[in-house]
Amino acid sequence: MAERSTAAVDVADNSGEQPLTAKADQSTADGVAKNPERDTDSDEAQGGGAEGPGRKASPPELHSGHKLARRYRLEECVTRLDGFSSWRAVDEKLRRAVGVHVLPADHARARSVLAAARSSALLGDPRFVQVLDAVEENDLVYVVHEWLPDATELSTLLAGGPLDPHDAYQMVSQVASAMAAAHREGLAHLRLNPNAVLRASTGQWRIRGLAVNAALRGVSSETPQRTDTEAIGALLYAALTQRWPYENDAYGLSGLPKDIGLIAPDQVRAGVHRGLSELAMRALVNDGATASRHEAPCTTPEELVKAIGEMPRIRPPEPTFTAPPEYQRTTYQQGTYGRSAPHPGATQPIAPPPPPLQSRTGRALKWAVSALLIAALGLGSWQLADALMDQGDKSDDTHKSQTTDSGDKNKKKPVTGKPIAIKGARDFDPFGRDGSEKPGDIGKAYDSSTATYWQTDFYLSPEFGNLKSGVGIILDLGKVQQVGKVTVTFVGQTSVELRAAGADAGAEPTSFEAYSKVADGSGTTVVLQPGKALKSQYLLVWLTKLPAENNGQWRGRVADIKVTS
Repeated sequence: MAERSTAAVDVADNSGEQPLTAKADQSTADGVAKNPERDTDSDEAQGGGAEGPGRKASPPELHSGHKLARRYRLEECVTRLDGFSSWRAVDEKLRRAVGVHVLPADHARARSVLAAARSSALLGDPRFVQVLDAVEENDLVYVVHEWLPDATELSTLLAGGPLDPHDAYQMVSQVASAMAAAHREGLAHLRLNPNAVLRASTGQWRIRGLAVNAALRGVSSETPQRTDTEAIGALLYAALTQRWPYENDAYGLSGLPKDIGLIAPDQVRAGVHRGLSELAMRALVNDGATASRHEAPCTTPEELVKAIGEMPRIRPPEPTFTAPPEYQRTTYQQGTYGRSAPHPGATQPIAPPPPPLQSRTGRALKWAVSALLIAALGLGSWQLADALMDQGDKSDDTHKSQTTDSGDKNKKKPVTGKPIAIKGARDFDPFGRDGSEKPGDIGKAYDSSTATYWQTDFYLSPEFGNLKSGVGIILDLGKVQQVGKVTVTFVGQTSVELRAAGADAGAEPTSFEAYSKVADGSGTTVVLQPGKALKSQYLLVWLTKLPAENNGQWRGRVADIKVTS
């Protein structure tokens, strides 16, 4: 199976509603964080998790050092519950850490776990911890997923206090958009909680538990979108207040006081961002919360994403710089190193300055220094006079050559390139899933206006989220022409290559290999000038590295392209 991922840990069913009849296999997934996977039953504080019917099979007798498929060596058991176990393991073939869920093949939920893992793997969204393998072998079913050693669970982050408004905004924005994408593919989480949301060292938020974790626990829901939306609201509530929005304590967080109901985050803690407080209440509508200011409740991740998009963007806090400590002279610098400290109150005698050189040796040394100074002055004067005479001779020669050159009227002026009209263009995405990238806006890339632009889809890293090597625009010059340079104006610092089809290409080439690299560069205005003469009708402006946006994503924007001969 192509590399996908997931990791197992404790995930809570946030709805309190009856389980969803998942379409073959839709329900949970897991991710792996720096902290080992844990299992707690405190997620009942949210509403209860429903266990599927069926007998509980005994867990397989496994131990550290056991190998699965002669490849995955089990290292440490991090969860053992309800007939299945979860392990930190090593993939000896690729030499990397992975996580593994193991349960007997005759377990009541073995079939649904396999189906859920395979469905999650097919999503392939880098915002989720990916499933790498799902296998039934030797009376065992096991699911292999990514292990993220550099990621930190939200529950661990909240142990140090609530998140600042910008971090909370980034978390809810990324988690909501990821869950909206999963639901569009028919996948639900159903056990989304602070242990299932991880922040990587790059600042990106990732989700573990899509499809696999709910299947392991036999959890389902008749309203999966509402369940996951309420769970996102609970995550935002906890991030703003460091409190769990239910009466019971869970995930290392204190619950709300009993018998007061659900109150808005800005009433729980002073200084909470008003917009984020209202957003959390709109998402928590499933538990009876009333949305503030009569805003409509959000019952799906898609509606939550829309509500986030309508909010003013929350900027990161300004960096603070501490003033350096005042400079202190050390005792060594003060000249007292190695001396005994004076007694308090004792008057220290001031040493008189040393007398001038009065001995015979001193007088001889003074005469020698004086003689050297006189000799140096004489030599310097002679060299200065010689240099001035040489300069006078060169000046005469210069006047002569200038007179001769001024009579040359055959000197040619440099030739500047002429603009070449772009007859047509199209987006070029040979490594994408659908082979297309915003084709409707392609004309804005060469309309001679930098106020409009063609833009790529958003990605989760400058290198297109490691999903492909690049994306670009093919330019049609109408006929084979001499190309001197191509000037590309971007919105944001962007890396780009200029590639060209051969002069004998005929029709427009459709494969990436048909375009040869002739220049590259990086910046906001990049001049791409081939190193040697170039004749072509079809040019490819190929973006290889994208600029960052304020929301933790990366997107390329081409504002203008000009071609000159």
